[in-house]
Amino acid sequence: MTVNDRRIEFWFDFGSNYSYLSTMRIEALAAAHGVRVLWKPFLLGPVFKAFGWSTSPFVLQKEKGAYVWRDMQRQCDKYGLPWTQPGAFPRRALLPLRVALTGAGEAWTGAFCRRIMQCNFVDDREIDDPALVGEVLAALGLDAAALIARAGSDENKLAMRAQGDEALRRGVFGAPMFFAGDEMFWGNDRLEDAVAWAAGHVAARIVLA
Repeated sequence: MTVNDRRIEFWFDFGSNYSYLSTMRIEALAAAHGVRVLWKPFLLGPVFKAFGWSTSPFVLQKEKGAYVWRDMQRQCDKYGLPWTQPGAFPRRALLPLRVALTGAGEAWTGAFCRRIMQCNFVDDREIDDPALVGEVLAALGLDAAALIARAGSDENKLAMRAQGDEALRRGVFGAPMFFAGDEMFWGNDRLEDAVAWAAGHVAARIVLA
């Protein structure tokens, strides 16, 4: 067993406000523990529909929604993150999710995801706009046109659907969701626990090997 086996799966949707908190924190936290992040973009909408919900529970339940926006301000203050309550919620994020899926194993993925989240939850911009996605990719020094074309390919569309099917099959019921081996952790407030599990249990197996 090697240090490279320390990894955490990060299941997220760009429309998810608590995924914003984790997206901004996960790479630095994981790196500090020698854990590799596996980016798992997926669509929350089909998960909600599987539960009979037409949209986010934060919209369906007025009281929960009011609580969440106050909680987000507190959490962003805690982590030193900027925050603007989005004018539209949850925002459609299909294109940036497809782009993130094409680059899930690339070095630029984390920076792309952080910038898209900032566009949504700080700049209050429409993140499903091809012009915005292209702007973000170009700012990272990437071939925006080629990546957007690849994201819209039939192959990648099928891969996005398969990603959602896998999420449902594995019991994902919200975002952010983390897997450290077979252990599932839900919510930004469990990120530290998930990273520690990924790091600690692999370390224990190394010692016992």
